[in-house]
Amino acid sequence: MNNTRILLEAISLYFDAIYHCDVEKLDAVFHPSASLFDADEGKIFVDPIANFRMDVESRPSPAARNQIRKDEIVLIDYLSDLSATVKVRLQAHESIFVDHLAFVKGPDGWQIVSKIWHLESKAEVLEMAA
Repeated sequence: MNNTRILLEAISLYFDAIYHCDVEKLDAVFHPSASLFDADEGKIFVDPIANFRMDVESRPSPAARNQIRKDEIVLIDYLSDLSATVKVRLQAHESIFVDHLAFVKGPDGWQIVSKIWHLESKAEVLEMAA
């Protein structure tokens, strides 16, 4: 399997983890030492992956609400065969986020070592027909 295909699978795993609030998938795609960063409030907010995991586990998933899934890869920038920065946009409930995900390829495949996220906007939640 080529490097890009494997990275795309890791990105898809990230999207699945967020859409389904699936912490097992989150554990698989994030390196255990990863941290998340945000500066939307004018100060730098840092969250270790363990805290983010607890937050994701405690919230209702967009899938459980039958929310129409909206996620996209905006950009993949390879720094080397073993590292890449990926820009994605996704909607979770009414929040539309833009994330910059730093991936490294190690013994466990491509994993996110850091995430910088930004709340881009709020949008209506569209649900799938029953």
